Amino acid sequence: MTSELLDQALVEEATKKSGLIWVRGAGAPAARALWHVWHEGAACVVGDGPGEQPLPGLTDGGAAEVTVRSKDKGGRLVAWTARVVQLPAGSEQWEATVAELKGKRLNATDGEAMPERWARECRVLRLEPTGTTSPLPDGSLAEAPLPTPATTREPIPAGLPRLLFKNKKKSRRK
Repeated sequence: MTSELLDQALVEEATKKSGLIWVRGAGAPAARALWHVWHEGAACVVGDGPGEQPLPGLTDGGAAEVTVRSKDKGGRLVAWTARVVQLPAGSEQWEATVAELKGKRLNATDGEAMPERWARECRVLRLEPTGTTSPLPDGSLAEAPLPTPATTREPIPAGLPRLLFKNKKKSRRK
């Protein structure tokens, strides 16, 4: 019993303090970093709408694996299993959760109209801990990056170093 309470306290404290959690839903190819808020015993996320974070593999009633990292060092602190619950838009619980999420949402383009947009176009989910924590792995769990149309930088132009060093020489003479 004491071990369960300690695990529950670790999950809650670590998740509250972390800015991001890594979540892997059922059938998702890889875990995804999601911003969240801890509200009434669960990690709450909003997404799947235009301009919001994607929530692949997170379905109502499904399960998810959540990994919490340290805010200062970035290392894994705890991994826990969650039950995914989608909140119906407009419900009392949805309103309370959205009020918390709204305060943490950075760079929103629509400000005060954000909750209405979330109600129309997004999903608000609660990731409720099931009480099961997973042992942390020994390896790094590094995965290959997801496919993207982005490319690496091209070689720098031949004349660029000359321009850069020319300015440094002038500043040294002064």
